[in-house]
Amino acid sequence: MANWTEDTAAILLGFFIIALALVVFLIAPFDTVNESLVAAESNPGFSIDTWSEENNSRNAVATFFSETVNGARPSRWSLNPFAVFSVDFAVSAVLFFVFLGLLFGVGSLLMQRNAQEFLKGFGFIFVISLVAYMLANQTEFRSIGLGYALWAILLGLVISNIFGIPDFIRPALQPELYIKTGLVLLGAEVLFGKILAIGLPGIFVSWIVTPIVLISTFWFGQKVLKISSKTLNITISADMSVCGVSAAIATAAACRATKEELTTAVGLSMIFTSIMMVAMPAFINAVGMPEVLGGAWIGGTIDATGAVVAAGAFLGDIALNVAATIKMIQNILIGVLAFGVAVYWTTKVDKAAGRTVGASEIWLRFPKFVLGFLGASILLSLLYEVLNPATAIVLVENGVLDFTSDMRGWVFCLAFASIGLSANFRELRAQFHGGKPLILYVCGQTLNLCLTLLMAWVMFYKVFPEITNSL
Repeated sequence: MANWTEDTAAILLGFFIIALALVVFLIAPFDTVNESLVAAESNPGFSIDTWSEENNSRNAVATFFSETVNGARPSRWSLNPFAVFSVDFAVSAVLFFVFLGLLFGVGSLLMQRNAQEFLKGFGFIFVISLVAYMLANQTEFRSIGLGYALWAILLGLVISNIFGIPDFIRPALQPELYIKTGLVLLGAEVLFGKILAIGLPGIFVSWIVTPIVLISTFWFGQKVLKISSKTLNITISADMSVCGVSAAIATAAACRATKEELTTAVGLSMIFTSIMMVAMPAFINAVGMPEVLGGAWIGGTIDATGAVVAAGAFLGDIALNVAATIKMIQNILIGVLAFGVAVYWTTKVDKAAGRTVGASEIWLRFPKFVLGFLGASILLSLLYEVLNPATAIVLVENGVLDFTSDMRGWVFCLAFASIGLSANFRELRAQFHGGKPLILYVCGQTLNLCLTLLMAWVMFYKVFPEITNSL
């Protein structure tokens, strides 16, 4: 059997999850739900939300899968963490652990690693992920944006650097496999039809400002701050300017940054995301900024998609829709960014003197999982467009993508726990020497905030006001 790489294994596992979701949440209930929706649409006052409340679009199998994934995630709590534990939670957690263990056990086999050794350590990482979700769902932590990603990394760092990692856990520390699988699933959520609904204003905000901020921040880090590690510099720049953790991981893979450099970028992103998702809506409301402008500003600057949605929701439904769509448009740049960094690093940074670089070397450096990201986006976008609009919302958006989004969250959590467990405090401390990464992030994000606000105002209110009025 050929030795699969982490990229190819991640594409296979990601598309397996997508295929499973399509069968369970779309194909199986399609005839019944589609007929009911088509008939209901002719009634006056038809509403998808009302129809969904009165009708069940999921059969027993779909309900089982959905409840297992959601039930394995600890519920919200305030003072007593033990309140999350119940028989239903325990059953869901065990079933979901078995499912994920088998899924990534197959991935280990494909990469010719010992699946039995992997499964021994996987249980430990899964428990850390459960605890991370439990802490993220604490009422106060949740309200200020301290999400599962930050907790997973912190728990992993504390365990590995204070208590040490038992040898049996190490075969399951496969952060790249987890995160690349998650990024393939993220591609399914990038729907071109929704992007076109915002149109040119959103494209200008996402695709013009982002490259300017990325290049400017990288130049600033090299020429002004004199950051010695170019890989750390570009990873932080991508994390801050494009779309947070996902962009950081794609960039780190393309330039071969170390896990400590990636952890530094992710840590900065998580801290500032938590601050911005609370501070920006408060500021927007305080100054009376229009909802569309506020949503566009949030979508183009806050790193994590979940934080963008939460911050947009503080302003209203229109702002939430604009913010989420701007972030979706920005997410498309993950593939472009990875390719651009691969080309630049191969032809400029790592090029040996007097040696030409061919296309094969660029292809070798290019992170192949990005192809899975793009393929998933194209597949789900086409599917969404060919279906009846109401059916697409109910079965694809509220069914397939709800499931893949939940799965992506879990897979990312496994990745962040693995990153924390693999990182070393001493090496992380060296990354922050002189405070340069922090200065880089603050200066880059300040530029990002200013340019994004300016571009959003120009595009939504001066160049394309008719689109703004239609939202």
